[in-house]
Amino acid sequence: MLQIEHIGIAVKNLENSNLLFQQLLGKPHYKVESVESEGVNTSFFMVGNNKVELLEATNPDSPIAKFIDKRGEGMHHIAFAVKDIRSEMDRLEKEGFKLLNKEPKPGADNKLVCFLHPKTTNGVLIELCQEIPE
Repeated sequence: MLQIEHIGIAVKNLENSNLLFQQLLGKPHYKVESVESEGVNTSFFMVGNNKVELLEATNPDSPIAKFIDKRGEGMHHIAFAVKDIRSEMDRLEKEGFKLLNKEPKPGADNKLVCFLHPKTTNGVLIELCQEIPE
């Protein structure tokens, strides 16, 4: 793993949360993006060399909607940047971690992503992110 890529925060209302985080961080978000396959709208803020990703559900069956229904708004996941997502997935699976997806899938911010089940990571949802080559 190379570094923390971003911290994901589940929010009920992206517009209101963008205003809140703009006040908190003293700068506006730099990107808003929809990830239809995950049923989510995202917004990104830069904080030094790291990012904060706000996630708003676009439908009641999305993972973010279910998370908020169960736990309320708050920290959803920590994402780590990796050089080669497939080899990192293989390594982690051999170490006993449960992958939530067997193949990397397109995510927000031009990334391939894979999630690790929180039951195998002390209750924290972990996301692996690899930049998609252009």
